[in-house]
Amino acid sequence: MGSELWAVIAPNLVLLIISLLVFAAVVYAVFLIGARASLKQQEWLRYVIFLGPAGLLLLIGLIYPAIRTIILSFMDKRGDNFIGLDNYIWAFTMPEIQIVLRNTVIWVILTPILATVIGLAIAYMTDRMKRGAWVKSLIFMPMAISFVGAGVIWRFVYSYEPDPSKPEIGLLSAIARGVGAEPVNWLLEAPLNTVLLIVVLVWIQTGFAMVILGAAMKNIPDEVVEAAMLDGASSWRRFTRVTLPMIRSTIVVVLTTITIATLKVFDIVRTMTGGNFQTNVVANEMYSQAFRQLNYGQGSALAVILFLAVVPIIWYNLRQLRLERTER
Repeated sequence: MGSELWAVIAPNLVLLIISLLVFAAVVYAVFLIGARASLKQQEWLRYVIFLGPAGLLLLIGLIYPAIRTIILSFMDKRGDNFIGLDNYIWAFTMPEIQIVLRNTVIWVILTPILATVIGLAIAYMTDRMKRGAWVKSLIFMPMAISFVGAGVIWRFVYSYEPDPSKPEIGLLSAIARGVGAEPVNWLLEAPLNTVLLIVVLVWIQTGFAMVILGAAMKNIPDEVVEAAMLDGASSWRRFTRVTLPMIRSTIVVVLTTITIATLKVFDIVRTMTGGNFQTNVVANEMYSQAFRQLNYGQGSALAVILFLAVVPIIWYNLRQLRLERTER
């Protein structure tokens, strides 16, 4: 038993030692070259040494896969033959994929707005509260839960028991029975099921929005708020005329960050419905096409569509940051 275990470990151990020796030799060679180089050459070496590995990893892990995906989006199912824009035509003409795109648009519209508005309201109401930290901790807690974990939790919330003689474990169904309504199988009812899935992501992202916007509110100078109070401004007018304009750039950052996270949503849909019952989104359909049906062309086309949807948001975010720096 011991000899068999050693036979498995020994080759890997030797490989590890050789790797460490090669790494040490490369580092020694770099320092040796640096010591003998002129000051101008040392400056260039510094850029190469510090930026070279990061640039190489960026090339291997991001740029090459992105170019490869774009090329595959113009190829057939197995990536062998060029078929032009057929995959994109399929994506925008197939009724099933149109439902996927429609659901993604609903997610992108509702989730950032709801999460930001609720987070902003909680941040403003707890800003001057005595025990506001407790409330903020509870609201922020879902951020520590993975999307898969949140999906499992909310599946219990939406659970439905068709047999009235058996106990109801779903919170939503219990509430419906409590108010005299007849519960339904919530995750099967379209388009209600899409809204119920969106609630899960809003539940998670509200804590993020609350923390970021609350920090921005703390940076508003007290003199500005006190001047508004001396002028007789009500709480609502101080919020709309003072607070909101002064944290506008932060609101934009929160909205765009949540929008990008929403475009990539996959785990919640996969965990709760598997993309069935008209709840599918682009990220989940891309996974199904590329890794379950092995249709690399159509999966890559959906990935490119997702990428193109994110680019304008990133561009707008960068533009806002530049404008903010210019104003300073």
